Order: sequence, then structure tokens, then C-alpha cells
Amino acid sequence: MPVRAGDPGEFVVITGGPGSGKTTLIDRLERAGFARSQEAGRAIIQDQTAIGGRALPWRDPELFAELMLCWELRSYQIARGRPGTVFFDRGVPDIVGYLRLEGRAVPDHVDAAARTFRYHPRVFIAPPWPEIYRRDGERRQSPDEAERTYASMVAAYTEYGYELVTLPRGSVEERVRFVRSEIG
Repeated sequence: MPVRAGDPGEFVVITGGPGSGKTTLIDRLERAGFARSQEAGRAIIQDQTAIGGRALPWRDPELFAELMLCWELRSYQIARGRPGTVFFDRGVPDIVGYLRLEGRAVPDHVDAAARTFRYHPRVFIAPPWPEIYRRDGERRQSPDEAERTYASMVAAYTEYGYELVTLPRGSVEERVRFVRSEIG
């Protein structure tokens, strides 16, 4: 039986390619009073860079994926203790999508985690948005890589049985209204 909060509708994932406005949306939802998780990838890159670690996507993709898995599972456990809806800035299936994007095998334990730690059956996905895409110290992907990441997330979440809801391109406020109307 999958591990989840009392109601599967409580854990809502927002995913997509880099630079498509996911975190900005989740930040705004948090300011509106919702609980949220922090994105694993960016935080791990910042921490690994600060300590000279090797768990960086451009240095050791498998180790980076393992740290993301640990982060996501810990975020899930923390969320279980929070009341109401919790928005996740990516979820466990993102790790599957990342590994496949990198041409790496998905270890059995990562697949098991994606099948066990379940979220709301409808996942919000932010489509590529070249007009707002920006590279920075942690986001090194090209716009083409961002589009391939989006496609990989579509494939991963679909494979694990989630229904994808495409976020509209629009202001943050419009996206917040859209998400709130979709989750009730």
C-alpha cells in the first residue's frame, strides 16, 4: 500500500523543465498560506558547490540523483506532519525523468520510491517558457535542454500513472488562481 498522508489530495506536485516559473509559483502559494517543499536540485548544487562536493549534475549525475532522492523522501516525511495541502517543488518521479534525460539507468530502488511515495493523482506541469528562461549559477541547461527536461518529466509522470495538468503561461497571480481553482 502506498505511503501517503490521510488524503492523497494533500500532496500536490508542480514539475516541468527548468526556468518555467515553478518555484516562483510555489513561493507565491506559500505566501498565500500553503505549506511547501523546497526544490532538491538547486539546494544540492548550492551545498555541493560550497563544500567542493562531487554530487553535481555535471560531475556525478548518479550521486546527484541519490542526494535528490534522499531530499525528496525527507520532504515527503516532513509533509506528512503538516495539515492541509502541501505543494511539492518537484517529486520523486522527477528523479526518474532526470536519470533518463542523462541516459542513465533508473535503479530499482528509485523506481520503487516513485511507485511507493505517491502524490495527488493530478500533477501540475509548467511548459517550457523561453521568454522567462534564465541561466544562473545552478541552472546551466540550455533552453533546448530545458525543453528536453520537460518532455522527460511528461514521460516519467505519465508512466507512474499521474494525470498532467498544464499550467497556463501568464502572470504569477493568474497561475495561482488556476492552481487554486483546480485543487478546489
